[in-house]
Amino acid sequence: MLEKKGNFNMERVIQEFDEVTRNASRVQRDTLKMILEENGDTEYLQGLGLGGRTDIESFRACVPLVTHHDLEPYIQRIVDGDTAPILTGKPVTSISLSSGTTQGKPKYVVFNEELVHNTMQIYRISYAFRNRKFPIENGKALQFIYGSKQFKTKGGLTATTATTNVYRSHQFKSTMRDIQSQCTSPDEVIFGSDFQQSLYCHLLCGLLYADQVQFVSATFAHSLVVAFQSFEKDWEELCRDIKTGVLSSRITNPSIRNAVSAILRPDPELADSIYRKCEGLSNWYGVIPELWTNAKYVYGIMTGSMEHYTRKLGHYAGRLPLVCAEYGSSEGWIAANVDPLTPPDTANFVVLPDIGFFEFIPLRGSGNCALSEPIGLTEVQVGEEYEIVMTTFAGLYRYRLGDVVRVEDFYNSTPRLKFICRGNLILSINIDKNTEKDLQLAVDEATKLLSAEKKLDLLDFTSHADMASDPGHYVIFWELNTDAKDEVLQNCCDCMDRTFIDAGYVGSRKTGTIGPLELRVVERGTFRKVLYHYLSRGTSVGQFKTPRCVGPANKVVLEILNGHVIKRFSSMAYD
Repeated sequence: MLEKKGNFNMERVIQEFDEVTRNASRVQRDTLKMILEENGDTEYLQGLGLGGRTDIESFRACVPLVTHHDLEPYIQRIVDGDTAPILTGKPVTSISLSSGTTQGKPKYVVFNEELVHNTMQIYRISYAFRNRKFPIENGKALQFIYGSKQFKTKGGLTATTATTNVYRSHQFKSTMRDIQSQCTSPDEVIFGSDFQQSLYCHLLCGLLYADQVQFVSATFAHSLVVAFQSFEKDWEELCRDIKTGVLSSRITNPSIRNAVSAILRPDPELADSIYRKCEGLSNWYGVIPELWTNAKYVYGIMTGSMEHYTRKLGHYAGRLPLVCAEYGSSEGWIAANVDPLTPPDTANFVVLPDIGFFEFIPLRGSGNCALSEPIGLTEVQVGEEYEIVMTTFAGLYRYRLGDVVRVEDFYNSTPRLKFICRGNLILSINIDKNTEKDLQLAVDEATKLLSAEKKLDLLDFTSHADMASDPGHYVIFWELNTDAKDEVLQNCCDCMDRTFIDAGYVGSRKTGTIGPLELRVVERGTFRKVLYHYLSRGTSVGQFKTPRCVGPANKVVLEILNGHVIKRFSSMAYD
């Protein structure tokens, strides 16, 4: 087992993590004290009358719970060039953009070196536990990672996605050299301006170094599924490139073309081997271990809205385990996966008590937040659900993240969390409130009816609360891999309608104040068009998440979906 690589000592990292999690209550007090000492002179905290105090009691008494909407005026001033210490004591180095798939437009989030440091901290911890189970020798990693577009704000700050801010940092490159295998693709591919060209070259470079690849990864499971769906279409052209040593004419970006051409040499033997293996696969099952024989696992974020993609990803991965990545958001990191052998559907994450100050709002009912007083990290109860409140080194104070989690158990004195859903993603027409998790359960139940049909698979889905009709009703959009019988789809529509068990929904359906649920089946490739829409707005494919609920603000996405509907079904009478 390789315990030390470069400056990275696996056992020391795990030992230090065990120490801070044994004393989570004290570490939380110390972490809040450090945050407030570092940022105590900021305009925001000064205006709340904290007066330099750093204890938890004073902090809670003076500082209100906030959402991103409350902080937008302060962040906008920073974006526009105000260099005063508004939210952070340390300089703001750039602006991070959220994906925008949740609210319909990207959020601005302050980014500074503390966030890079926190990212490297959680990477080291997760890698240490992962490497204990799956020892990695010197080799390479096939990583489907992508930079995103950048622009300068009015105040001269660079604005881009959080992942791109991290990928471009010196800390990231140094840490990655120490703790994991080198990426098969050159930087020109990662930061290329054309997603399709970068994806093609990621696959090509991965094949060129196939015998050296020790794991396959992406930020999100969705990116991995997209990659291997593309491989299904492009594998013969990739083989031709390898056989001839000449890069496909589809790669027109000069920097990508030059960088990949520099490592591409004619290799008929490798091309023929790949061709034979691909021809011998049955429906692409196990393509990853078949082509990358030394790969030990497939890695990425696979919880929440990514759960839908794990079945397809498992098909591509075959015998290889799927390992969940860390738990975090555009606003900051929260927890690490310290048990990489746990399957994605039961994965949980241990909160890092020194990465931020965390509070938890107890939840009552199906995702409803009866705004109880938040409690501390070590005060949560096993089996209960909470909304996370985070205070970070990067200018967020008592920030309601919107994530709903359940406490599974404790690792030493810090909780293990299972991500449940985004609490603010709800379908609501009347008095009904259904969360992203409720939608996922309804779709999962309906897709069981598809399993009886040979080779029929749900590729992607989203929802919309249609208020234009009278009465309003839920609309579920499905993209299937092939045609399905109308009878089957009608049954799926009826099944989803009856799987939403929220009392407000059931009552409203019975009284007719909510209309029959509608299933709209869209053409193959429609959700890829949704992806390209977000990419055109600057979202990185590595950060993209299919919006599970499309609100009225997402007019373009609704137009894309409705413009490609090929079948419609309304649920039958509701008993």
